[in-house]
Amino acid sequence: MLLHLLKNKLINTALVFTRTKHGADKVAQSLTRAGIKAEAIHGNKSQNARQRALTNFKAQQTRVLVATDIAARGIDIDELTHVINFELSNVPETYVHRIGRTGRAGASGTAISFCDAEEKEFLRDIQKLINKSIPVITDHPYPMSNTSLIAYPSAHRNPAQQRNRPGGNRSNQRSGQRSWSGSHRAR
Repeated sequence: MLLHLLKNKLINTALVFTRTKHGADKVAQSLTRAGIKAEAIHGNKSQNARQRALTNFKAQQTRVLVATDIAARGIDIDELTHVINFELSNVPETYVHRIGRTGRAGASGTAISFCDAEEKEFLRDIQKLINKSIPVITDHPYPMSNTSLIAYPSAHRNPAQQRNRPGGNRSNQRSGQRSWSGSHRAR
């Protein structure tokens, strides 16, 4: 699904979030094998390796930076247009922090989230925190039985207000079905 999404050349750079260090490495390696320049940053990487990856990403030498939440704290990237939640966070506030990496200083940005059936509870918790229902888009190439893709315009950073709110369907690894959700735009 992520490879399909990154076929869109309008996505110049993307910050992709995973829950685990191993997951970040695995996603970055898969993207690299597919010909997409990607690097992972997480707590097991040295400070020099993390700084080098971040510098490459900011200079657009690396198209995709795959990060865990801990490594992403404090990342401030000007003109970051896309944040992708490869896995939804099980902490709603972390979701708000993740998508806050894009659409900064009045710039527009898009946040996209993948969500499998097991992550639906996380999506409900996120919607409860932001006090908004995240629209789901069903017209995409990876439908999952009862889930779909989301598009949501937003403009505010306050979690209780409208903002880049991705959520939705990732891969259901048990069944092999795939789906995605969460295209949201900031203004």
